Amino acid sequence: MSNVTTSKRDMTHEADRAKESDSGALDKAKDAASHVGQAVSGAASAVGQKASEVASTVGHKAADLASTVGHKAEDATAAAGRGMESLGGTLREKGPESGFLGKATDSVAGALERGGKYLEDKKLSGMAEDFTDLIRRNPIPALLMGIGLGFLLARTLRS
Repeated sequence: MSNVTTSKRDMTHEADRAKESDSGALDKAKDAASHVGQAVSGAASAVGQKASEVASTVGHKAADLASTVGHKAEDATAAAGRGMESLGGTLREKGPESGFLGKATDSVAGALERGGKYLEDKKLSGMAEDFTDLIRRNPIPALLMGIGLGFLLARTLRS
């Protein structure tokens, strides 16, 4: 009977060691999983941060490009205004000075000079503000003009 008792104790002892071994393996597996989870989380965070940096850089470059295009458009508008003023002066110098054609030439030259001066001074941004103010002061005629232009545009595109 003592052999059976010793054998039972040995089996119990072996079972306890197996449980401890399983418990240790389970702890190691949990630790490994935790480390893998932290590594994945760190990698995902790094990728997210890099994507955010790239998006920010792209946004800044787009804003810079838009600003550059806006400045170039403003400069082109001012140059067109100077050209109109110059054309008005040339027309006034070389056109007839008296009679019906003289009055017409003077009138056209004056309009070109005034329009050119307006473009040179106001540029696109000033023109947009003036246009907005004009629409605010006259909403009904502006609406009717918009409808009329839309109708003409639709007829032109349909043909």
